[in-house]
This record gives sequence, structure tokens and C-alpha cells, in this order.
Amino acid sequence: MVAIVDYGVGNLFSLECSLNAIGAEVTVTADPVVLKAADQIILPGVGAFEDAAKKLRATGLDAVLKELAAAGKPLLGICLGMQMLFEKSFEYGEHQGLGLIPGQVVPMEGVIPAELKIPHIGWNALKFTKNSPLFSQIQEGDCVYFVHSYYATGCDENLIATAEYGAELTAAVAKGNVFGCQFHPEKSGSVGLNILRAFTQMKEAEQC
Repeated sequence: MVAIVDYGVGNLFSLECSLNAIGAEVTVTADPVVLKAADQIILPGVGAFEDAAKKLRATGLDAVLKELAAAGKPLLGICLGMQMLFEKSFEYGEHQGLGLIPGQVVPMEGVIPAELKIPHIGWNALKFTKNSPLFSQIQEGDCVYFVHSYYATGCDENLIATAEYGAELTAAVAKGNVFGCQFHPEKSGSVGLNILRAFTQMKEAEQC
């Protein structure tokens, strides 16, 4: 069973539908007992980092996710959910993340050419930087869908893919059983479904 973390941030319907489409058993939950019983966990998110971090802490789910990640449970953060995996974000201030992957989240402004629009919205090709089981069912150059104004940096050791948008930006990361996608697999057609399928096939014992 795949558990989608429901902490009041983001539209979970499309993610749930995508998992259903690949035949995965899925539940949307904020119950720590259900999360502990799940085979894999997905942390979604859209909106502001500070708000999302406060909601995770208010529910106590931050501690639960850290515990399960440390125990080897496969965990996938998507978009803002990926950004939450890092140590901190500089989105309208400085805010602490879960600290599961070294690095920080910073504005794209000043990094990409001024003529490019922010937020970055659209389809971009993935450039693999390391082999990863998350990408076992897709190919380098496959395109995925992004919507973001901030990106992760300082995470080269755990970087598994980049995408070019006036600069090489972090597209995906992995550290052991913890994975993150800046893009939206659930909005990325068959490529995204294959990424989700690969994740749902991971086992807790695997330290990828």
C-alpha cells in the first residue's frame, strides 16, 4: 500500500488517480499508524514552504516521517514535498525543513536569465546525473512537468537528475530510501506514471 500524506497542503486527487491508474493500492491519510503500515510514503505539496512546514509540525507528522525514513521506509517528496526534505528554505525568510537530505531551497531569480519567466511552468527533459531505481522505467531525455519558483541547491552528492531552464536546476534527488522530484510525476503523462510505478515497487529493505 502507498500512503499519501495529507497535511492540508495541495490537491491530492490527481496523485491518487495516477496511483490508481498503475494499479497501486493507495490511501490518503494523516494517521501515523496507517503511515507506519504503508509500504511506501509520498509527501506531496503545493504552495508556500513556511505554511507547509508549520502544518507538518502542528500535526506531529514531521517526527513520524523522520522516524520512518530512518527505518528505511521508501519516501518520495513531490514539488514542495521534495523541498521539505531539505535542511532549510529561503522562501520569504528562512525556514527549517525535515533535514532528510543535505541542501537548501533558494529562489530561481538571479540564477536563471532575466528574460525567462518565474515560476518555471512547463515540460523539460531530464538529464540523469546518477543511476537511480526511481528512473528504472524511463530514459534520459524524457520530459516531465514542472511548476516552481524555487529550487534545491547544495545537494550535489544526492543529485540524480537536472533540468535545463536557463541553468541546470535540480530536478530530482535521492539519499538511501528518500527520494524527491521537483517536477510532478502525476502530471507528466506516461513518463510520470512509470516513475510512480518504479517507486511503488521499492521495498523497505532496499537501501537504494
